Amino acid sequence: MLINMQRRLRFSELGEKEILALAISAEEEDSQIYSTYAERLKDEFPQTAAMFAAMGKEEDGHRRLLIDHFRAAFGDTIPLIRREHVAGFMRRRPVWLVANLSLDRIRSEAAAMEEEARNFYQKAAARTAHAETRKLLGDLAVAEGHHIATAERLEAEYLPAEARSEEDRAAHRRFLLTYVQPGLAGLMDGSVSTLAPIFAAAFATHDTSQTFLVGLAAAIGAGISMGFTEAASDDGALTGRGSPLKRGISSGVMTAIGGLGHALPYLIPHFWTATTLAFAIVIAELWAIAWIQQRWMDTPFWRAAMQVILGGSLVFAAGVLIGNA
Repeated sequence: MLINMQRRLRFSELGEKEILALAISAEEEDSQIYSTYAERLKDEFPQTAAMFAAMGKEEDGHRRLLIDHFRAAFGDTIPLIRREHVAGFMRRRPVWLVANLSLDRIRSEAAAMEEEARNFYQKAAARTAHAETRKLLGDLAVAEGHHIATAERLEAEYLPAEARSEEDRAAHRRFLLTYVQPGLAGLMDGSVSTLAPIFAAAFATHDTSQTFLVGLAAAIGAGISMGFTEAASDDGALTGRGSPLKRGISSGVMTAIGGLGHALPYLIPHFWTATTLAFAIVIAELWAIAWIQQRWMDTPFWRAAMQVILGGSLVFAAGVLIGNA
């Protein structure tokens, strides 16, 4: 059977031979996915990596078993048919996307992979009338059920509660160092450092369009500067702060957002309306910074609030005084 690459096949169009070929390619892909997870996680989360390595071997064993079944029934030539060729067949997320998720999300994704595969084979078996095909699909459903039980057994073996808790703490710390801390520093810099130029321009010109351009330039310039500074500060190898690219993007984007927040109101042509709204946004930004510090950095809320409000007030006052000079 030739696969029409311009149209995805319906499952009802597949015969027993194509169904078995599809199962072989699916098992091969899942084995590769688990092996890739293991390779990417082995340095930071060795227990979870060991679990995924063992699951990859289990999937590869099932692939070999399915190939033996195929050879016995149809010979050595296996049709090339994959998940993306069949409409309604479960699709796997790209490995690069899942591998950048949190540790719990990766574990959940792996569990969903096994559950989806089992459900697929169960439904396929239920709608098949041919005895041999029905038996084959039923055997595949049982095999996927065994995968789920195997995954649970391997998690208990390689990832006891203590090891899982330790890895979760390490993942949380990496998340803080890679995203939260650089993002918070960027938000603080963008929200506070751009106050002076924006409000100085506002009170010096009373021209909202010119003030907006000053604010836009200050926010974008500060975002680029903070992003490059964070990315170039260290490569994360010694400090454990994670990818410099991720840190740079987090810091740069949040810096620009912080600056744009109180620049955007100056798109309003009425000066005092725009300035009042900008001031209200500044207050909201400073309180958001205090909340993030309290939520993620374990800083007492009122202490964080006093710090950012005091710093923001000083910069705001400097901008107003310079603008009225």
